[in-house]
Amino acid sequence: MDKIKKGLGRGLSSLIGEAKVEAQKNQLSISDLVPNKYQPRKIFDEANLNDLTNSIKERGMIQPIIVRPSNENQNKYEIIAGERRWLAARKAGLHEIPVVVTEADDLKSLELAIVENVQRHDLNPLEEAQGYKRLIDEFSYDQEKVSKFIGKSRSHITNCLRLLTLPVDVIKLIEDKKITAGHAKILVGLENASFIANKIFEKKLSVRQAENFVKIFKNNKKKISSPKDANIKDLERSISDKMGLTVVIKNTKKNSGTITLTYKEIDQLNKIIEILKSNY
Repeated sequence: MDKIKKGLGRGLSSLIGEAKVEAQKNQLSISDLVPNKYQPRKIFDEANLNDLTNSIKERGMIQPIIVRPSNENQNKYEIIAGERRWLAARKAGLHEIPVVVTEADDLKSLELAIVENVQRHDLNPLEEAQGYKRLIDEFSYDQEKVSKFIGKSRSHITNCLRLLTLPVDVIKLIEDKKITAGHAKILVGLENASFIANKIFEKKLSVRQAENFVKIFKNNKKKISSPKDANIKDLERSISDKMGLTVVIKNTKKNSGTITLTYKEIDQLNKIIEILKSNY
């Protein structure tokens, strides 16, 4: 197995140790293996897959993949970790490959698949988030437990999960690698996430440039207000003429709001007080 990277939760080797291992290195027919239904990784880069295929053709398959007996296909084994190697081995024309057979339930299968992919940095940010979400939704993990298990900060888990709240078209841009996870984090919670995401892609903005673009966009949006009703304008002008003060009326759609009277000297304030006293 690859050396486990420091700081990554319990790690793949410790998880395998918790499961009952039948044999360290068996050989199984490629046709006896089926993909993992809990595989968090949905997209396999074709160029990387071809590179791995060529490597396997030259050197063979050195590292075994991890499998478990399939609950759904008799006499078949479900891949827990190593699906990319299995696909490459098929493309390379291998008939048998080395495997480690382990007894793992559905939770352990998902845990192993997530840890292996996170260790190898094989998951895109959305796949990583979807893996964490499955642990939460299907196996009653909370974010704190996911954080400890994976060995990443609670804020990292939270930020990953927030990506899943983005609009579908923005998620597609991330999946197609047209914008990065760094870009995506800026877009979370924005009303115009789709519009801004497309601008980032069109203009090929860096994350820093995208942050500045969002700031400018927000500031401009604040400056652009809907035109004031003509009746409200007339009322402002009428009160201003009578009182000699600057008057601003803000009226909402529910016909509630505020009236602001601006005075520049104490005499004007006294005049406001006198008017109020005389009418109440």
